Amino acid sequence: MIKLKPPQMQVFLSPQRFRLLVAGRRFGKTFLAQTELLRAAKGRGRVAWYVAPSYKQAKRIAWGPLKQLTRPYWASKPNETDLRIELAGGGTIAVRGADAYDSLRGEGIDFVVLDEYASMAPAAWHSVLRPMLADRLGEALFIGTPQGFNHFYDLYSEAEGRPGWAVFHFTTEQGGNVPQEELASAAGEMDERLYRQEFRASFEELRSGRVYWGFDRTLDVSEVEFDPRFELSWTLDFNVDPACSLLCQIVHDRIHVLDEIALSNSNTYEVCKDFFRRAQTILGSCNKRAASAIRIFGDATGDSRKSSAFKTDWEIIRGFFRDHQQIFSPHYSLPGGNPLVADRINCVNAKIVNAKGERRLTVNRRCTQLIKDLEQVCWKTDASGNKLRELDSSNPARTHASDALGYLIAQKFPMQRGVPQREF
Repeated sequence: MIKLKPPQMQVFLSPQRFRLLVAGRRFGKTFLAQTELLRAAKGRGRVAWYVAPSYKQAKRIAWGPLKQLTRPYWASKPNETDLRIELAGGGTIAVRGADAYDSLRGEGIDFVVLDEYASMAPAAWHSVLRPMLADRLGEALFIGTPQGFNHFYDLYSEAEGRPGWAVFHFTTEQGGNVPQEELASAAGEMDERLYRQEFRASFEELRSGRVYWGFDRTLDVSEVEFDPRFELSWTLDFNVDPACSLLCQIVHDRIHVLDEIALSNSNTYEVCKDFFRRAQTILGSCNKRAASAIRIFGDATGDSRKSSAFKTDWEIIRGFFRDHQQIFSPHYSLPGGNPLVADRINCVNAKIVNAKGERRLTVNRRCTQLIKDLEQVCWKTDASGNKLRELDSSNPARTHASDALGYLIAQKFPMQRGVPQREF
């Protein structure tokens, strides 16, 4: 007889179609997954999959224990090549890896377990596995231990309170498989944040080489709102995919980031349209007797990069504000050239937290791309793992929102005074 412990049983008995389990190490996640697979494959033609981040990992972790658990129900000897088990009741259980997720396309499935989802490419779910559930109205169970604020955290946050979803969060201790003395020993040997992540299933940012090392979403992210006593600022990074800019306020010596614009495969014309919509929303409750003052910062190279065959990015920006001069009163704060990357980053880090422990940057929760940048942008490393003074740009979605923030901070609060200005 298969016996589940009370926390496992809570997950097992949930009637929701999509379930997400965040749990500490040795909680018993994989055993729960195997039990779920056996139940899901009960019935002729039923298909249930176990998917791990890689094929090797799936075979090493799940294949042996799964064969042992299902042995009494075999219809025939398991297929060791395809990692497939045919059950006497007519159902099938298969073990798969998400490292080559495009190869998984094909048959429909009734149930899938995504084990250690934090280590998978999110496209494995969105592009491949989710569509495979559609015609059968299949179900899914996501399980894993946190790995920073990545896509697993995003899914965890989005799933809470969402119809058809259930979220479960358990520590290793609650799982009841690890003795108290072993947990106490581990706590004495491990870094505090690592222990919280691995055994308390806490979302922590542990990666080394972080550029914005002092940023902490628990301290620096909140529902910051527009203060009509201070002018609105707009700071831009002229990238194409994504095109990123931020709507901010400088409140004495603090930076409040109110909103962000992040558009894929876009141009400066579209960015201006989005700015108009968001700025109108932010300024909507203010007195409209006069045009609203807007302070503009951004990438100095925008006078050489063109979003059209005839106009540079800054020419488009200036033209936009000329067309809306009854609504906005623009003031440009642009340097003669961009600051050095290291200087810009030092300026941002000084606002995040300075040597006195003062935190002077607050980011609105809706600014998801900027938050990801501040948590995930790292220094590039060489073949030996040594950090280089160059940003790792291997992820095309990263660095752009934080660059926009850096242009504003470096211009308004430079490390060295007397940076030459260029006025329009």
